[in-house]
Amino acid sequence: MDEDVAVKALAALSQASRLKVFRAIVGTGPEGIQPGQLSTALDIPANTLSFHLKELHHAALVSVQREGRFLRYRADLAAMQSLMDFLTAHCCQGVPCCDPINLNCESGNC
Repeated sequence: MDEDVAVKALAALSQASRLKVFRAIVGTGPEGIQPGQLSTALDIPANTLSFHLKELHHAALVSVQREGRFLRYRADLAAMQSLMDFLTAHCCQGVPCCDPINLNCESGNC
């Protein structure tokens, strides 16, 4: 992941309601969720939710698939992992001393 893509993803997640929407979509796993279900679950008006979903899609954090008259949103877990990898790439100054996600140090130097 390059820096521009990471900045776009982080910018999309930097708004509280949008972060809440993204986390809810991640929580649905590979099944994803339709906007109406998401709106009800999070108590977010449809027009507001639509704006947040568009921003998350533009940042390539979610994918959207048409199912007849409905849309289904799914978290792009590969993009999320790529962002996590980008953010932790320089953990321990690049020395593989620990698991940067769990912060389990192998050498005790972390």
